[in-house]
This record gives sequence, C-alpha cells and structure tokens, in this order.
Amino acid sequence: MRLDAGTLSEGAHPGSGNSAPWYRSRAARRLVLARFVPLLAAGSLAWEIVQLPLYTLWSEGTPRSRLFAVAHCTIGDVMIGTAALLISVMLFGRRGWPRLSHGRVLGAATIAGVAYTVFSEWLNTQVTMSWQYSESMIQVPPFGTGIAPLLQWILVPPMAYALAHALGRARRGTQKLNS
Repeated sequence: MRLDAGTLSEGAHPGSGNSAPWYRSRAARRLVLARFVPLLAAGSLAWEIVQLPLYTLWSEGTPRSRLFAVAHCTIGDVMIGTAALLISVMLFGRRGWPRLSHGRVLGAATIAGVAYTVFSEWLNTQVTMSWQYSESMIQVPPFGTGIAPLLQWILVPPMAYALAHALGRARRGTQKLNS
C-alpha cells in the first residue's frame, strides 16, 4: 500500500513516525510553489497598490514610474518572502514539514521579512534616498521605518502561508473523499 503525499511525506513508512525531508516532499513543493508564491504575489501586489500614496512617488512620479514601482516592488516582495520561508524551513522545519513545525517556520520567516524590511527601508529612505515617504506615512523608531511596509510583512506573508496551508488541507480532504 502506497500512502499519498498529503497523508505522509514521500518515503514515509506507516507507523514509523518518520517522514522524508521537506525538500523531497511533493506536498512541500506544492505548498510553496503552487500555493504560497501565487498567494504572496497577489497579496503583495494589492498591498503595493494600496500603500503607494504613502510614498512621494504618488504625487511626484509619472503613471509609468508608479506602474514600474508597483511591479518591481511586488516581484521583490515575492522573492524576499519566498527566500525567508525557505531559509526558515531549512533552519526550523522538522522532518515532515509542511505538516509539522508551522509555528517555528512561520515565526522565523516573519521575523526575517520584517528584519529585511527595516534594513531595506532605512537603506533606501535614509542612505541612498532611492525613495521617500510622503507626510502621510507614520514612521516607527528607531530607524524611521514606515508603518505600511512593516505591517505588510507582519500580515501578508503569514496570511498567504495560512491560506496556502488551508488550501492544501482542503485538497487532501477532497482527495480522501474521492478515494
């Protein structure tokens, strides 16, 4: 009898309590590539559009420069969020992830995303002056990080992860019903 990847990871033996490493799991690849990345992209795109008026680009830029900024930042958000998740899985994911270790992985990925955001916003608004906040942006000490990008990394990737995981559970439930 071969167990499906949704029940135990590939290579798992029933009753052994042991499952394959996450990087060999079809369920892990599906979670990250087929569900998390598209959900993170959609959430990041929406967030970038909504927060754009909190940057001076909104009033000083051209429609083309705004469109470029939204696309550029969304792609960057997806790359950063995916890298943060994968690094967190490598550091804190146990055998059997994505079924196990959600709290540690998600917590570490969120901290990594927030840390990168604090650094990037400081670098780009204070050092290189690549972009500036409008007067409407609330800034958080000690580095003057904008509240909108901070909230983005506290909310969007965890919500994308939770929804991706829930969709995987729903899919497995549907597969079991059809079996």
